[in-house]
Amino acid sequence: MSGETRSADARRERVDDASAGAPGTPDLAILARLPRDGDEPVFRAPWEAHAFAMTLALHARGVFSWSEWAAALAARIEAAQVAGDPDLGDTYYQHWLAALEALVAAKGAGSADELERYRSAWALAAARTPHGQPIELRPADFEPPGTTP
Repeated sequence: MSGETRSADARRERVDDASAGAPGTPDLAILARLPRDGDEPVFRAPWEAHAFAMTLALHARGVFSWSEWAAALAARIEAAQVAGDPDLGDTYYQHWLAALEALVAAKGAGSADELERYRSAWALAAARTPHGQPIELRPADFEPPGTTP
């Protein structure tokens, strides 16, 4: 087994551990166990680890194959580079998430409108949440602007 395969297997195990907590309640203790590359974490922010874990979970559920995932991610990165992304590594998980959203929509697991609805709801919830507190979505976050009582 190559070092790259062992590394990917170790990341999968750690991500599986990370998603073992109660639904909707992240176990912050797992952040110390995130995979590292030397002294640097592989994930610079928790959302990157979540995007990674969602990708693994959707693949495991058969939403897409690894070859479909690799093609979607490669296409997103290539498009970003053509648009001027200097590819310094700091935007990698932004491309990862955009590729995941596009693939989920393309596979019919969620529409682009639904993804935008959740993105907007998340932005509302994040804006009202004090720094360091968990972000909680409320039903009103999904209402069109101006319709909330």
